[in-house]
Amino acid sequence: MSKTVIELQNIKRNFRVGDETVHALRGVSFSIGEGEFVTIMGTSGSGKSTLLNILGCLDTPTVGEYLLDGISVRTMSKSQRAVLRNRKIGFVFQNYNLLAKTTAVENVELPLMYNSSVSAAERRKRAVEALKAVGLGDRLEHKSNQMSGGQMQRVAIARALVNNPAVILADEATGNLDTRTSFEILVLFQKLHAEGRTIIFVTHNPEIAQYSSRNIVLRDGRVKDDTVNPDILNAAETLAALPKQEDD
Repeated sequence: MSKTVIELQNIKRNFRVGDETVHALRGVSFSIGEGEFVTIMGTSGSGKSTLLNILGCLDTPTVGEYLLDGISVRTMSKSQRAVLRNRKIGFVFQNYNLLAKTTAVENVELPLMYNSSVSAAERRKRAVEALKAVGLGDRLEHKSNQMSGGQMQRVAIARALVNNPAVILADEATGNLDTRTSFEILVLFQKLHAEGRTIIFVTHNPEIAQYSSRNIVLRDGRVKDDTVNPDILNAAETLAALPKQEDD
């Protein structure tokens, strides 16, 4: 039995909007084991974004318990959650969220700058290793405006890896990319999964669920489906079968 990295117990999240209470999450419970690659899907209004914020320690539930790598998040202060988020979660965003006019290696170093126990030399060493791991060893000193969308997303993934987090939390990580580049990024996520990384990939694209080991579907603030994928497709094979892009 693998170690449990994420455990949600009857998570409810309510918001006051004027005189009304909006029930964004209505009792969500599931656990994710170490080394799983889980897609979380849901249409607009399903509670997907609210759940993402709770998983990422950006928000806390109104009711229920959230354990991240065995640590209870619900009663933590904002600053305690910020430290936990920095140490335990690697974020990958749809819009990359890289610092402009900053090199790839400097962007990847950023999460380590909040950890005083990591020296400047160790910071750079780990950033270079993370960039090499995502295939950007030859782009260390390139700035954001000198890179393609796919390269910027690889920098973002390297930044997510640099702290050796308990979980990688990806929010629509292929949403801004063309088909070929999307599959190149999916190949990378499958490689990380094969190395034992725990990945949560939030998406509205059902095709991506074919490449993960498990799929959770939200509807109206509840878990509608939670299924294991018995026939995981190989992103590298799909990529190889795509027609070659021709330059205009």
